[in-house]
Amino acid sequence: MSIASHSPGVPVSEDACGSSAHLPDGVCRVAAGALGATRLMEGAPTTSSGRVLVAAFDFDGTCIRGNSPVLLVRHLARKRMLAPSVVARILGWAACYKARLPQNESWVRGLVFRAFAGRPVGEVNRFLYDFYDRFIDERFRADAEAAMRAHEAEGHAVVCVSATFEPIVAAAMEHHPIQYAIATRMKVDEGGRYTDEVAGLPIEGPEKVAVLSRFCDEQFGAGSWELGWAYGDHHSDRSLLAAARHACAVTPDRPLTRTANAEGYDILDW
Repeated sequence: MSIASHSPGVPVSEDACGSSAHLPDGVCRVAAGALGATRLMEGAPTTSSGRVLVAAFDFDGTCIRGNSPVLLVRHLARKRMLAPSVVARILGWAACYKARLPQNESWVRGLVFRAFAGRPVGEVNRFLYDFYDRFIDERFRADAEAAMRAHEAEGHAVVCVSATFEPIVAAAMEHHPIQYAIATRMKVDEGGRYTDEVAGLPIEGPEKVAVLSRFCDEQFGAGSWELGWAYGDHHSDRSLLAAARHACAVTPDRPLTRTANAEGYDILDW
């Protein structure tokens, strides 16, 4: 769930990144068999005041059209990698979530990852990398790409904070100007195989603000950074948007639209 990087120019051992894991350039494994998605940078960006300005982007519905875990479930169902009973339980969870009923985020992610439980991390990462390349990258919004590049040009730190699975965001980093990423990480057993349990908490709702704050404190130093911009599309992104100096509601759902209008957030039609 956490992010780690290494300094530019410092070689990273094969044990750290793992040649068999099919990782994008600049993305290193930081826990046994797990991914930490961090694009290497030549030092931290700063403003004239010496503080790092962070631009945080949600992924599903904001950076891409649609929802990558939903698309993944459909893909796994077509390939018969999930039992029909498991798919039915996931669909039931999704219906309750759409109705905005309280739901167990870790439980449903564990159901999805039953397709990969017991499989080597490298094999699963390659599968998810291919899934992203074939089905997700075409959905990446041109406006999200442009916004990221504009922030990068201004020297801001571009961070993706997402509830989707970490290898999916790691694959997106190879194609788009995402400098840092924090996403949901699944546990890995002592044999280097994925389990169907979430490591920590899914990066959802208020947890996005909590993990982003911890990461930026570690990466840039406590008190040395500021969340300048936040982009989100869903009412679960309210906490993230409220924490930013400039909040941007991207093609927001109805609850977030009401919040954006009430709080004076920018509403972007991407």
